[in-house]
Amino acid sequence: MPERPLRHVGLLATLLVGLPVAVLLVWPQAFGAQQAPIISQLVAFRAPLAIGLGVVALGAAAVAVFRRRWGIAAGLAIVLGAASLANGALLLSRGADAAIRGDGDLTVLAWNTQGGATPPEDVARLIRATGADIVSLPEMDDDAAAEVARLAARDGRSMTPDTTYGETGDSWIPTSVLIADDLGAYRQDTSVGSTPGLPSAVWRPADGSGPTIVAAHPAPPLVETFGEWKAGLRWIADQCDAPEVIVAGDLNATIDHLSGLGADGGSLIGHCQDAALQAHAGSVGTWPADLPPWIGSPIDHVLVGSGWTARSVRVVTSSRGGTDHRPIVAVLEAR
Repeated sequence: MPERPLRHVGLLATLLVGLPVAVLLVWPQAFGAQQAPIISQLVAFRAPLAIGLGVVALGAAAVAVFRRRWGIAAGLAIVLGAASLANGALLLSRGADAAIRGDGDLTVLAWNTQGGATPPEDVARLIRATGADIVSLPEMDDDAAAEVARLAARDGRSMTPDTTYGETGDSWIPTSVLIADDLGAYRQDTSVGSTPGLPSAVWRPADGSGPTIVAAHPAPPLVETFGEWKAGLRWIADQCDAPEVIVAGDLNATIDHLSGLGADGGSLIGHCQDAALQAHAGSVGTWPADLPPWIGSPIDHVLVGSGWTARSVRVVTSSRGGTDHRPIVAVLEAR
């Protein structure tokens, strides 16, 4: 067979085989694979994925041009280059806007404190700086949460702390919450259980007036906890069942992983939307804090029911506190 037809066959075959792979690496939701092993880890870091695909595409293009391998090499360059550009475009569409646009009705702060790595003084300082009304603190125990409340009160911010140790009450990694006293009294609703593996909980207003608050910390998508991770995301979806609900914490998931868990066509998960996506700040990485925000993974979230809209969301890059997570602050407005 002449060389040119062979090149065309190789190019066509590479495009036919590579196109579904490219779609999988850009939009795994098309195959329902956003929570699949390996794929879920890859799309959690879209910026490095885009860069890696671009580098390989450039290498394939160089082989095609300088080694005259126009068939497979050219096909790889086209497919991987398109996947790289598509991932970059998706990140840009989700936004990295950190502007604070005036006051809202409620300010929510979420910060994974990494098991005591973050001193209570750092959390209290951020509460003072942001005026937070609700603070979700995965991996902070009850003693540290009480100290944060004491320091916040010294600064003139009266807040009530509470801590969950999971459904069995014996998790070695707790999750704490602080709720401003001017929101009224709150009670933990133990009837709804918790995310498996790591603790989450629901707090409801004692008089029935006010937002339902969910401090969430599902297990990470590791090999040994993959089932718990998926079950934890479903638990969060179940709690997103009312317009006034607010979910805050380290979800160990990006909005790609939450996709497909919506209760209706317009919701991301349950009946909730992602506040950062609403505020055009959905691409700012919160973990790990050692990486620049543009390259990290946005796994810490504030989710809101239809009764809320996000005026602004900011990932705080100036506060490290010893933890490997960056705090996220959402200013919400009641609809």
